[in-house]
Amino acid sequence: MQELIEKGQKAKKAAFILGKTSTLIKNSVLSDAADLLLKNEKTIVAENEKDLKAAKENNIKGALLDRLTLTKARIESMADGLKQIAALDDPVGEMLSMKKRPNGLHIGQRRVPMGVIGIIYEARPNVTADAFGLCLKTGNATILRGGKEAIHSNKAVVKVLQQALTSNNLPMESVQLVENTTRDSAVAMMKLNEYLDILIPRGGAGLIKAVVENSSVPVIETGVGNCHVYVDSFADKKMAKEIVVNSKTHRPGVCNAAESLLIHKDIAYEQVPLICQALADQDVEIRGDEEVCRLFPSAVKATEEDWGREYLDYIISVKIVDSVNEAINHVNTYGTNHSEVIVTENYSHAQQFLDQVDAAAVYVNASSRFTDGMEFGFGAEIGISTQKLHARGPMGLKELTSSKYIIYGNGQIR
Repeated sequence: MQELIEKGQKAKKAAFILGKTSTLIKNSVLSDAADLLLKNEKTIVAENEKDLKAAKENNIKGALLDRLTLTKARIESMADGLKQIAALDDPVGEMLSMKKRPNGLHIGQRRVPMGVIGIIYEARPNVTADAFGLCLKTGNATILRGGKEAIHSNKAVVKVLQQALTSNNLPMESVQLVENTTRDSAVAMMKLNEYLDILIPRGGAGLIKAVVENSSVPVIETGVGNCHVYVDSFADKKMAKEIVVNSKTHRPGVCNAAESLLIHKDIAYEQVPLICQALADQDVEIRGDEEVCRLFPSAVKATEEDWGREYLDYIISVKIVDSVNEAINHVNTYGTNHSEVIVTENYSHAQQFLDQVDAAAVYVNASSRFTDGMEFGFGAEIGISTQKLHARGPMGLKELTSSKYIIYGNGQIR
C-alpha cells in the first residue's frame, strides 16, 4: 500500500534525527504538546463528538463507547501523561555495562532507540498521545494506525502533536497517522518489514490474534486481559468486596479489569451473596456455576466459554473453588497472563499464588486496576505485554529501547 510505504520512508528519516536529539529538546516537545492539547481541547472534543455520533449510530455502547470518549478531564490526563514522561529520566544513551577483556578491549553495552515503532490499536484515542510521548522520549519515530471508530479524534490529536514537533524544529513525520482505516491498511502494516522495527497491537483478542499470526514484523503481544480475583478462605471480608467491585467496575472496558471471580468454598455461603449483590448494585451481570446460582438466584448459569472470556463489559464469571491450588490451576488454565489477584491474610497462600500464577502482574490484596504504566511510575505506557520477550507487564520507556555494543580498542587484531 503506497500510503504505508511513503509513511515508512519518512519515519525512517525522522527516526535517524530523533536518535540524535537531546533530552532537552525531546522534553520541550512533550511539554509543548501537553500545552497544545489543553489549548485545543474544544476542537478535539468536537472531533471526538463526530466519532461518538457515528459509534452510536452503529450501536456501539457501554464500555466500548466509554473507551472512545474524550472529555475535558481525559484530555487533561493525556496532557499530564506527556508532562510525566518529560519528567522521567531519558534511557537513551544509558550504559548498561562496561568491562575490560584480557586483550585490552573495553566492551560496553549502551541503550539505543528501537527506530520506527508501528502501533495498531482500536477505539481509544488517548493511546495516540501516550504512544507519541513514549516513542518520542525514547528517540523512536512512530506510525499509528487507529480504528475507524476514532479517526476524527486521532487526526485532531496527531495534528496537535505534529505542531509541537515542528515548533521545536523536529520532523512532523516523527509521528504519523494512517488515515486509511480499512483492513487492507492493517495487513499492509504487518508486512512493512523494510521500515518498521517492531509492531505493537493494542485492542481486543481478535485484533491481537490477527497481528500475532499474520505479521512478518516482530510483534510485542499486549493487552488481552481475562483477569481473576481469588477470594481466599482467609480473606478480609470488607477488603475482598471492595477489591472485587473496584477491579470489575472502575473501568470495565479496559484490559486490567477483572473478568472472573473465584471464591473459596469455606466462605462461599456468606461471601457469594454479599459480593455478587455489591456487583449487581453496579449493574454487573453475574454468570456463575451451579452453586453460585443457588446462593445468588439472579445469577445466570455460566458456560465453559465464560471462564475464558474477556467481556470488557459489566459482566463477570463467578466460580466456587475448593482450595488455593484449584484457584491457581483455574487461573493458569483460563487466564491470559495479564493481571491476577488473591485476597488473603494467609502469608503462605499469598506466596504460593505469587510463585505459581503465570502472569505479568500478580497482586496480593490490591485491585487489578493498578496494572498501568502511570500507576507503576513509568508515566503512560505503550501497552501491557503478556508475553515474555522482550518485555512483560506495563511497557514504559526502557521497554521501547534496544541496545548496541560499543568497543574501544588500541590496535587489537585477531
